[in-house]
Amino acid sequence: MRIAITGASGNVGTALLRALPADHDVVGVVRRPPAPQGIYARAEWHSVDLSDSEALANLRRVFDGVDAVVHLAWGFQPTRDTRYLTRLGVGGTSAVLQAAHANGVGQLVHMSSVGTYAAGSYGARVDESWPTTGIPTSAYSRDKSAAETLLDEYEKRVGDEAIAIARMRPGFILQRAAAGGLMRYGLPGYVPMQMIPKLPVLPLDSRLCIPLIHANDVADALVRVVERRASGPFNLASEPPMGRDDVAKVLGAKPIHLPAKLLGALVDVSWRARLQHIDRGWLDLAFSVPLMDCSRARQELDWAPSWSAPEALADLLDGVSHDAHTDSPPLRQRSIVDSLRRDVTQGLISSRRLP
Repeated sequence: MRIAITGASGNVGTALLRALPADHDVVGVVRRPPAPQGIYARAEWHSVDLSDSEALANLRRVFDGVDAVVHLAWGFQPTRDTRYLTRLGVGGTSAVLQAAHANGVGQLVHMSSVGTYAAGSYGARVDESWPTTGIPTSAYSRDKSAAETLLDEYEKRVGDEAIAIARMRPGFILQRAAAGGLMRYGLPGYVPMQMIPKLPVLPLDSRLCIPLIHANDVADALVRVVERRASGPFNLASEPPMGRDDVAKVLGAKPIHLPAKLLGALVDVSWRARLQHIDRGWLDLAFSVPLMDCSRARQELDWAPSWSAPEALADLLDGVSHDAHTDSPPLRQRSIVDSLRRDVTQGLISSRRLP
């Protein structure tokens, strides 16, 4: 098969490049192509900015002769420019869908998220029929919900002529190799990420209960979906769900109860003061999304995670401790000096156009 992957150099994309059997031809679609070395030598790379007005035309050319498209590309920063994030996430999904349909691609695999689900069942498990109306205070969740609505409307409008669409809804995705990229999006440039695993205390609301999953397990599910030409939504999460005390245990830190409302206020004030990059919506998301029943993935894909949730978190933290990274632009290593230089010359990652 010839498979096009948007966002192929990111967290999940890198894991998918490792997981795909060698007999598949891979086309990588990213804004900033990596050097074709190591795992990134696996793909034929094309530079396409999904937020650009020419994205559809460019994708039409790239998708020529492609059997399946795996759409992973998404933006997490800049949190202060939600219009850009929507243009990239929702607008980019629209361009990918239109190009795939126009080119007669056999299957579209869309990377959705637990963040697409509505609140109302925190700490309880839901299957894929749970409403996908998102968490209103989270820009990420709103856009994930809007992207799924776009797919719904397409399937209703086109009917039997619609291409097969699979929707992957994983929990929060972690892996060692993505430590540098994930921490850079969340930590200010002046905070060494190696400090995180050394935190003596973990001030969080004791109600925290979130689904986590390792990127390798997400990649395994993606391979199974593509090779089986599966369609429809699939929940993906590892066991057990992670509570505050579970996270503290992996960190080796002492858990301290800090009410979510108070923590939310502190996050909001510090974000508005430009002291850190994460807006309150991400905290609202963590304390709103349900847990997931993954029975459908087990039954239809014969899928089961090989990493437990604590193991996935420990793998990420090991990467944080050792400054793990890859050679792709979104995951490459950046020193504190380089991060501070970019903050001064180009603006904070939460504000600048190209994080």
